[in-house]
Amino acid sequence: MSICVDNNFFEIKGGATFVKVKVSTKASKNAVVGIKNNELSVCVTAVPENGKANEAIVKLLSKEFRCAKTKISLISGSKGRNKLFRIDEVLNFSKFMQDMNSEKSKKQRRIKK
Repeated sequence: MSICVDNNFFEIKGGATFVKVKVSTKASKNAVVGIKNNELSVCVTAVPENGKANEAIVKLLSKEFRCAKTKISLISGSKGRNKLFRIDEVLNFSKFMQDMNSEKSKKQRRIKK
């Protein structure tokens, strides 16, 4: 079974979820910034040395998607900003997307004031 969602950052295939991530390192905090150009934009405080940034991304994705870190593996992009992660379960992104939209609307309200 393969489910592909157009204009989105993830794909569900073969009982796993594949997530496209674009990372910025050496940030002031670890956070999911948003979704842009069909990639999940994330920032991590770690430096891109010896896999430290990749470990920080796995920890962040685990927290955001509410799944075990052991189920997340880096498929491609170990030394680049664009990465592909495999999560060994089918994730339901509806709660995550609600949270993202809620955060986005909070930021927009702050800007308007």
